[in-house]
Amino acid sequence: MTGKPLEIGGSRGRVEATGRGVTICALDQMKVMGMDIDDTSVAIQGFGNVGLYAAKLFAERGCKIVGISDVTGAYYNPKGLNVGDAIEHVAKHRNLEGFAGGERITNAELLAADCDVLVPAALEKVFNAENAAKVKAKLIVEGANGPTTPEADRVFRERGIVVIPDIMGNAGGVTVSYFEWAQDRMGYFWKEDEVNDRLEDVLLTNLHAVRHIATTRDATLRTAAYTLAIDRVVKALRLRGIYA
Repeated sequence: MTGKPLEIGGSRGRVEATGRGVTICALDQMKVMGMDIDDTSVAIQGFGNVGLYAAKLFAERGCKIVGISDVTGAYYNPKGLNVGDAIEHVAKHRNLEGFAGGERITNAELLAADCDVLVPAALEKVFNAENAAKVKAKLIVEGANGPTTPEADRVFRERGIVVIPDIMGNAGGVTVSYFEWAQDRMGYFWKEDEVNDRLEDVLLTNLHAVRHIATTRDATLRTAAYTLAIDRVVKALRLRGIYA
């Protein structure tokens, strides 16, 4: 079991890991796309464990958070939201209901709002063929599992919108869960900075490999990620002698 309290063998950095992974992948892809951090606006659907920490880390790096949401609705401010105020509001009220930092809109409207980077970090299948045509973001980073339907994926490719798929974008959590297992096996625990550095190394090594496949084969990052994953499984099985 992973995600344990530190007192019984948990890992530092595990709580923030999924949101941190979203941010790590997004910032690296932004560089490739020539997006200046200080001029980049980010909207995040979902303000739970993934969305909240992603918003916090994006803001710390200098991005402007223009939209956030939870089950109570979405809040949008083109001039930027105060993420610290939003976190305090949720800590006090347990949700974003009544947050005064931005205009109240629907979750559906948030997905079509003006922003450079869009992070679906709540539900699956939030993007379909219809609303995918309305998305204004240049980059989508999937913090949730399966937020994009195949039909929406085709629309995004046709429109030139880059999508970092869930298998890559939200892998920070399971990666640090692996770190937790490894630390438990050793009986030796790393400092939080070391956990974060190791996480960034793992994610960026894989993202760069995925991007190389996507570039050389003219494929989406999703197809490239699946290609890399399947290739690794096949090679491992062959080396073990399961297949002659």
